[in-house]
Amino acid sequence: MAAVPEHKQLQHLGWRAGFGENPLVIQAWSKKRRKEVVRKIIMGPQAVPEPVKVVDETDLPDYRRIRNMGAEERRMVQRMNTDGIKDLNVLWSHAMINSQHPLREKMALFWHGHFACRTQNVLFNQQLLQVVREHGLGNFGTLLTEVSKSPAMLAFLNNQQNRKQRPNENFAREVMELFTMGRGNYTEKDIKEAARAFTGWGYDEMGQFRFRKNLHDEGSKTILGKTGNFQGDDVIKILLEQKQTAKYITTKIYKYFVNEEPDEAVISKLADKFYGSGYDLRGLMQEIFLADWFYEERNIGNRIKSPVELLVGLRKTVPMQFEQEEAMLVFQRVMGQVLFYPPNVAGWAGGRSWIDSSSLMFRMRVPQIILYSQEFNVRPKEITPEMGEGQNYKMTMQVNEFLKKQYARRVNASINWDPYVAAFKDVPREQLADQIVQSLLLKNTSVSKELLEKYSDSSSRENYIKTVTIDVMSTPEYQLC
Repeated sequence: MAAVPEHKQLQHLGWRAGFGENPLVIQAWSKKRRKEVVRKIIMGPQAVPEPVKVVDETDLPDYRRIRNMGAEERRMVQRMNTDGIKDLNVLWSHAMINSQHPLREKMALFWHGHFACRTQNVLFNQQLLQVVREHGLGNFGTLLTEVSKSPAMLAFLNNQQNRKQRPNENFAREVMELFTMGRGNYTEKDIKEAARAFTGWGYDEMGQFRFRKNLHDEGSKTILGKTGNFQGDDVIKILLEQKQTAKYITTKIYKYFVNEEPDEAVISKLADKFYGSGYDLRGLMQEIFLADWFYEERNIGNRIKSPVELLVGLRKTVPMQFEQEEAMLVFQRVMGQVLFYPPNVAGWAGGRSWIDSSSLMFRMRVPQIILYSQEFNVRPKEITPEMGEGQNYKMTMQVNEFLKKQYARRVNASINWDPYVAAFKDVPREQLADQIVQSLLLKNTSVSKELLEKYSDSSSRENYIKTVTIDVMSTPEYQLC
């Protein structure tokens, strides 16, 4: 089998370790050794990421008073939270587009699905986002602990109601089933006992974790074969001691960053190293991106871009500003991935679930809608509230109302084509179409040059580059990375 050309390997790396890179970055990478490129991608800026922040604790209403608030005050608080979560979505999207450390945001997006959580409290969402951005490339044990102690997750999985004599099993179940070991690797008894260990874990009105000792079950518990007077931190320690946890996390990372078809032999080796390193995520990602098998043809251009990857990638390729940045939410909604609104506790299914006949047609039109500022003629699908979601139901309805209002509005985007066009300045006119195809598509797919010529605007070199680019971005192949 012929080796994959180096520029394709580097484009592949740019997409898997971020949201795609422009031709100039790929050219710069090609002058360096793989080890050097990967190291730079993984290390990035060493500073803790600047928080994506829409509210300060000091801006928030006094939640201690919330029970005594009148209807109008409550509505105001609800509106503040709803608007805040929309703003948080936009700001995080911008962080992904403009980041000096794309892998950090890509890992955060992965964990955002892994630790799926819905809360109508903007502060709690903001805190959890910072946890996955700050620790997503660090130590998995630290990340798991921080997520487990976040008010967002404790509220979402009902641990605030988990107390001695009346244990609530929701949190303990999801920590085992979704966050660490995967279904079938523990018993119902393990869940019941772990739930007792997590009694007393909660948070206060200002979004701070609190261990409420008087609500904690002090009795002896037996979890995964270990017995003791365990608390929540002990459960997490026991779960991290299980090799199955390393295997489960490595498999999910492999399926997200490499190939949805798991290679058991490769995953086994990666999981052993991951476990042996004490769950060093940076080391695991380095191992993957340096491996020769990562760059084999079967692993390139085989993933359907998630809606967020598609939008962020498009905006990284051709810089742009929307007149109303909330338009990003409409695109996310139509394509089925609104940040901070996972469909259920298991997160977005990904893969082929992103595509059905109507969403594929819309996805292929997104570049034209934005880059030609066309009008929408697809109605956004409504968000379905989680079963029995009570408080969140109203908020979900408000978001749906917002989406309906946005529907059919013109998407006014100011596009800065200059850096993109400049990347092709040395390419002869007759090679332009081929070069554009090569830079935008991962697979060596033959897009008909005749068709591109037919639909392009040849009135100037710049218009030709722009129109060929939009046409290539409107192909089914552009949906893959």
